[in-house]
Amino acid sequence: MMRRFKYLKSVLVSGVVLTAACSPTSAQMMKEEGRATFNAQGETTIPEGFRLWPFIGAPLTPNGLNGGEAGFPEFHHVYIDPKSFAEYRKTGKFPEGTTIVKELVLLQKGDYEDGSKDAPSGRGFFAFSFNGIDMMVKDTKRFSETQGWGFFNFGHHAPPYAKKAAAAPADACAACHEANADEDMVFKSMYPILNQKK
Repeated sequence: MMRRFKYLKSVLVSGVVLTAACSPTSAQMMKEEGRATFNAQGETTIPEGFRLWPFIGAPLTPNGLNGGEAGFPEFHHVYIDPKSFAEYRKTGKFPEGTTIVKELVLLQKGDYEDGSKDAPSGRGFFAFSFNGIDMMVKDTKRFSETQGWGFFNFGHHAPPYAKKAAAAPADACAACHEANADEDMVFKSMYPILNQKK
């Protein structure tokens, strides 16, 4: 009986150790949440693993449809951090800390003047390669002068991108969002997944 007790005790202790080893640390959980963090200078970095976040849309304003001079002629692959997405789905509001990443993606070379090309699925526009990162972060105290959101640019070019960035001046991004965005500085109408009811 004593032997059996010792064996069971050993199994239970091993189970506790294994559970502790497999349980995510707070640092791991923060990384999974992916929200932006800031250093003492107010700079932030591109969240690790953002391409695994909920993908909310890919707006496109190609040069061929904008007189050859579109401001952003690439696809905009847009992601939102998982925790904020879950909260938004519940409440319809973007919580503090919401981090939205936009990665620019160049188009494949077109066959026609408008930049479109033929593919097995039909004529259209197709993604080619990564070409830049922009990010917006909701922090109403830190960014009170730009409607509670900070906007960041890590380069409009092929990777590698800048390792860190400070908030862009208000007239660089925030002014356009303030004047044109649908809700809380976000172009919500471009992302059907944000308009779906839970």
